[in-house]
Amino acid sequence: MKASDLFVKCLEAEGVEYIFGLPGEENADIMISLEESNIDFVLCRHEQAAAFMADVYGRLTGRAGVCLGTLGPGATNLITGVADGNMDRAPMVVLTGQADTKRLHKESHQNMDVVAMFKPVTKWNFSIVHRTNIPEVVRKAFKVSQAEKPGACHIELPEDIAKLELDMEPMIPRKVRRPGADHKAVAQAMELLKAAKHPIVLAGNGSLRKRAVAQLREFAKKSGIGVVSTFMGKGVIPRDDPHCLFTMGLQSRDHISCEMEKADLIMAVGYDLVEYHPQFWNSGRDKKIIHIDFESAEVEAAYNVDVEIVADIADSLWNLNDILPSEPLFDISKMAPLREAMLKDLNEFANDNTEGVIKPQKALYDVREVMGPDDILLSDVGAHKMWIGRYYQCDEPNTCLISNGFCTMGFALPGAMAAKTVFPDRKVLCINGDAGVLMNIQDLETAARRKLNIVVMVWEDHHYGLIKWKQENTFGRHSELNFTNPDWVKLAESFGCWGARVENSRDLKSTLEEAFTKDGPAVIVMPVDYSENSKLTEKLGSITCKL
Repeated sequence: MKASDLFVKCLEAEGVEYIFGLPGEENADIMISLEESNIDFVLCRHEQAAAFMADVYGRLTGRAGVCLGTLGPGATNLITGVADGNMDRAPMVVLTGQADTKRLHKESHQNMDVVAMFKPVTKWNFSIVHRTNIPEVVRKAFKVSQAEKPGACHIELPEDIAKLELDMEPMIPRKVRRPGADHKAVAQAMELLKAAKHPIVLAGNGSLRKRAVAQLREFAKKSGIGVVSTFMGKGVIPRDDPHCLFTMGLQSRDHISCEMEKADLIMAVGYDLVEYHPQFWNSGRDKKIIHIDFESAEVEAAYNVDVEIVADIADSLWNLNDILPSEPLFDISKMAPLREAMLKDLNEFANDNTEGVIKPQKALYDVREVMGPDDILLSDVGAHKMWIGRYYQCDEPNTCLISNGFCTMGFALPGAMAAKTVFPDRKVLCINGDAGVLMNIQDLETAARRKLNIVVMVWEDHHYGLIKWKQENTFGRHSELNFTNPDWVKLAESFGCWGARVENSRDLKSTLEEAFTKDGPAVIVMPVDYSENSKLTEKLGSITCKL
């Protein structure tokens, strides 16, 4: 067979269902080989969108999502989405073509060192220099990508190598068991827990992976300790559970900040420092810290851990659960005032009836009412992300996806397409600013062509709103940040999608419900009342902790 045929057979052996991407001349052999495969090639309109789709596929399934681009500009277009997936711990494998190896040593058309370019944003990458390397390289890329902590791997296949003949078979993937928890570290952690007066669990991105959720829920119940999640740990504890202390991630003081300040012990489970800097919750550097993660803790002055349990998170928690006393160590009812204060804030604008603009709090209240516990919301990056981080709470893991490590605009629309591909029976909504949504709007055509009923909500304010918010907080004014917008409804219709503009609060919920009944993508635009930004800043700044 041709080397490209073997390459595709290796992808099939890894269980690849979809490849998201754009073809080019230098990966033409791969594209023809895919014609004979059961892998669904999802033709996108921009490589960045393809990378974001692979990113979200990896997050939702735990299996490496795959994206493809050609050399040169195809590879450079992929890199933002690849960096996002790598920093947000999404398993993904990136495939790029390359020129004939006989001209890579000299100046030639579109020739650049793609492997060197991808090295800083991947766990591992390699250019296939010999046809017999193919089975090993593909196996290694998937193994490394999916190993904890997951991330991106990159394979480059030059066009002349892809055409060569050979007779080989793919390597068969084998399951790998992660190390179990060290019993001495578990015992030390338990001693710290028993000695604590006011412990808090901080659940991060890693707590959602590898069956850790069930064990963390059991730990909260048996210990009586409340759980605060990062933006990327949402849903680890259901929002109506008394152990759920909601979300931390705003740099301003919040009700949750008071509890974190009061805490003498933080048990960090699957917490990545890229999610939310520990300086914001341990500024005095005086808290005891238990670190439970797949990898050892990063060296950081505000995260100087006392006990590290470096092992499979689910196994670590199982071991702690096994030695917890029969009665809870702490009384979770003492957290009721915090929950009441947060729930009051979350529901404050439930019956708001403004006209002309819609408050962020009201929009998210209605969104939460329409979305079921397993439905998926994706947040792009902008001022709306801050509101979603605080006001949109979840019942199940991986039902609110946010780009929070790399924190890049343009993530949500293609991510929603991948979510709907993975879970066609769930409602999938992406919330975008009017800046970020245009960064990958071209792939609305891809969604329409594939008849994906995603709902694209655009919060319109004609500004780079998050930058405006932060500049005003810092300087009392902002730089030039405003722009004009298209007619969003006409834009949606030009792509063959359903579109609606909602200007009155009372109409938002019914419009959203209608959007989910359509056969393909639906676009809803709402003018957002971002005067609430400064009000939220003022409100959070005036919170007084009752220690």
